Amino acid sequence: MKTPMKTSTIILLSVTVLVLAGAVVVGLVGCAVMDQSQPGGMPSYMAMAPSPSAAMRDTAAPGGPAAAKGEQEFNTETYDHIVDNAFASVADRPLSTFSIDVDTASYSNMRRFLQSGQLPPPGAVRIEEMLNYFRYDYAPPSGDEPFAAHTEIAACPWNTDHRLVRIGLKGKEVRNQDRPAGNFVFLLDVSGSMDQPNKLPLVVEGMKMLVEQLGENDRVAIVVYAGASGMVLPSTKCDHKETVIAALDLLRAGGSTNGGAGIELAYRTAGENFIRGGSNRVVLCTDGDFNVGVTNQSELIRLIEAKAKSGIFLTVLGFGTGNYKDSTMEKLADKGNGNYGYIDTKSEARKVLVEQLTGTLVTIAKDVKIQVEFNPAKVTAWRLIGYENRLLRKEDFNDDTKDAGEIGAGHTVTALYEVIPVGVAFNAPGVDPLRYQPAKPAAAEAAGKHSDELMLLKLRYKRPDGERSELLSFPVMDNGGKFAGASEGFRFAAAVAAFGMILRNSPYKGDYKIGGVVELADGSLGKGDDVAYRKEFVELARQAGKLLAK
Repeated sequence: MKTPMKTSTIILLSVTVLVLAGAVVVGLVGCAVMDQSQPGGMPSYMAMAPSPSAAMRDTAAPGGPAAAKGEQEFNTETYDHIVDNAFASVADRPLSTFSIDVDTASYSNMRRFLQSGQLPPPGAVRIEEMLNYFRYDYAPPSGDEPFAAHTEIAACPWNTDHRLVRIGLKGKEVRNQDRPAGNFVFLLDVSGSMDQPNKLPLVVEGMKMLVEQLGENDRVAIVVYAGASGMVLPSTKCDHKETVIAALDLLRAGGSTNGGAGIELAYRTAGENFIRGGSNRVVLCTDGDFNVGVTNQSELIRLIEAKAKSGIFLTVLGFGTGNYKDSTMEKLADKGNGNYGYIDTKSEARKVLVEQLTGTLVTIAKDVKIQVEFNPAKVTAWRLIGYENRLLRKEDFNDDTKDAGEIGAGHTVTALYEVIPVGVAFNAPGVDPLRYQPAKPAAAEAAGKHSDELMLLKLRYKRPDGERSELLSFPVMDNGGKFAGASEGFRFAAAVAAFGMILRNSPYKGDYKIGGVVELADGSLGKGDDVAYRKEFVELARQAGKLLAK
């Protein structure tokens, strides 16, 4: 039974307009006033109008921001150039080291392109994020570790002479009612570029979904930024969700985008309400089009890196089309101890903010690194599929000052290696024999002692509040399994990877076609909660096939 709201609370929900020297100051109950207001009128982020949820659509309009208005506008979306990881000779490079990645933005963004009748730009296709969009049937940890590691090996479907190795991590499950108390700051872009149905109205709808999942011990503050930044709602306990939702309903878009100022205010607010042992997180919702204040990508990244040292984690949620800055947002999440998702529909908002709530909001391990040592007695060459912008130097694995990825409660992380076994031809440009680096017999002797092992898998991670890493290691054997006998999760992951390579026109896709992807994925749907998402993948692959055939 809900407790009746006190008179003071009702007053807090009212809007007061004071005309002072030609300027309008608008304040929500208990809220600080925005740093700057628009002369002669209300600040654009707050206006008395019907809730934006009434105009919500479940699908995003294709094209740029003006597309919904029937206007023509240049597409200024930005994506990083991706160069596929090449095969590496084990003789030259026996170690592979990289940071994990739980981001999923690339998949939902790719879906948006295909559903609007366009092929995605190659730089928008990050295979690791496509793999990690889906859940896999990995067993959770049974001991004190925050995650469990699993491996599986079978023949590679696009080159049957090669082997495909799957590494899977499964984070410890935490029920919503059992998660630690949360201190959340919603950092919302309300600049003019967000004035589209698939931007600010969808942000508001998604944040409402999130608020409904929070408990009485959680706190929410709302910080907005346009030409200036401001506090719309100070940190408020969620036993008064009506107050939070009312503040969200008053947001309107307008003005330029000073993201740097908003980031400063959001982290300061989170720090002032820090919950020791709790979940402290900034949730940034934007199209990434920073055009006032700190606008340079490298400066924004340095700002986020500095803030990440405060023990406050970051969730970056991207919205919209046309001016979408994927490159910037992916880096902010990477350097801000965070995760990155792209929300194009209400159903995607529900997936990220309701179905996967604890994974999005609760970090169970940080700076998670993987290092694989390949056995030269078994492997001639190897390549990591995806994770191109997550590669680390081999020395970084043992260096606790080097940042790496975070894993949330219940998250699954999947990585694939394509391996060329000893005895299979490896055609790659060679180098002249080295004069000063003779072969080391001791290394060959050590390989022989462990000749049954394909590789050694090592993982390092820190606890969410820790500074020293912990090490896990597992020898991995290859029993020569055929692809047809592999698990359905393994086969589905292979289909997703092949699809990504085809979309990127990777030189390593071989002769594999979309038809093979459809057949493989359709036969690997499984029976879990993820079936609907896997069926959607099959339809996306069919749509891509039609576009590629044109």
